[in-house]
Amino acid sequence: MTERRVSFRGRTLKGGFIVLSDKAPKLECTVRNFTKAGAALRVSTTFGLPQHFDVVIDGMARRCRSQWRTDNKIGVVFESPM
Repeated sequence: MTERRVSFRGRTLKGGFIVLSDKAPKLECTVRNFTKAGAALRVSTTFGLPQHFDVVIDGMARRCRSQWRTDNKIGVVFESPM
């Protein structure tokens, strides 16, 4: 598989939340790797997750879009700067 990332993603193990809307409950996720450009998230299921959503990591909310997904992992690209 060819590496297409702009920058190297270092491994991490942080807790985070996926926010779909103000009224919907936050979904817990585990941040498996992270850079200023994107992250890989582990979730209980990716079923029903939209293409665009907010993710909260270290108390900072970032708008992101799904780049790839499996049944319990999702790779995201950040659309909003840090």
